[in-house]
Amino acid sequence: MPSIYDFSATTLDGRDISLGDYKGKVLLIVNTASKCGFTPQYDGLEKLHRQYGERGLAVLGFPCNQFGAQEPGDAAEIANFCSLTYQVTFPMFAKVDVNGDNAHPLFQFLKIAKPGLLGTEGIKWNFTKFLVDRNGEVVERYAPATKPAELEKTIEGLL
Repeated sequence: MPSIYDFSATTLDGRDISLGDYKGKVLLIVNTASKCGFTPQYDGLEKLHRQYGERGLAVLGFPCNQFGAQEPGDAAEIANFCSLTYQVTFPMFAKVDVNGDNAHPLFQFLKIAKPGLLGTEGIKWNFTKFLVDRNGEVVERYAPATKPAELEKTIEGLL
């Protein structure tokens, strides 16, 4: 089975980044959207990034338009929205699919490593969160309704 560090992704500004660059960090990987009822969670994700980033947390955002077409913008629009509306400074990646035949390989891996309720793999909505420990193990999957602040105790334990 591959490791989380075997994957790479393209940032909103077009750079390819290896997840191997995050080896030794705790990762919070989230599929995001700009026009979703959960979009205000960007505030909480940014707070986690600022609060724990220096201690080794990396929040990684992956925009996705598969749920209610709630991420219709291009990379520049997404970057502007995140920056201007929520002052996002954590890494944001290019828009991806998280389900289906065209799902990004990282999300295929995450869904197998940590299935959802009753063992289902499919991601149900925007702002599903995957928490990865410093060794690259996917330790938890959180539902979209789980607020970022609710992850603090677990993140602190992993740091």
